[in-house]
Amino acid sequence: MIKKHIVLISLIFFLTHCGFSPVYIKNTNINFSIENINFKGDRDLNNFLKINLDSYKNKKSDRKILIEATSEYKKTILTKNTASEVTNYKLIANVTFLIKSTNKKINITEEKIISSMDDKFEEARKERATKQNFARSISNKLISELVID
Repeated sequence: MIKKHIVLISLIFFLTHCGFSPVYIKNTNINFSIENINFKGDRDLNNFLKINLDSYKNKKSDRKILIEATSEYKKTILTKNTASEVTNYKLIANVTFLIKSTNKKINITEEKIISSMDDKFEEARKERATKQNFARSISNKLISELVID
């Protein structure tokens, strides 16, 4: 019993003093704040982007960024079977960000091919989840670009 306590105390001591930090902790050394984003284009994609980018509002930061975002979402038919029923779709999300302070344009495109389903409700849910994933990926790429500048 005493050995367990000693091991636990020494483990805590070594982990707190050896420079250990969790891998998936949010990066706190971001030196900018996204203050305002004006969205145009696909409403669903824009809402998902807004949710992802709202976490980068920082009142303490001196570097305020204003952005205009224009999004475009396409669902195109790739293949059909012999009965002329759609079997595969290609989903494309393209977002162009204009950083107003530097007049820099950042264009980010995401693509995915999905199969058609018999259950159209499930297919719509899968497409919505794909839009959320596109928005998350596009947001991460935008933040990476902003950190580099």
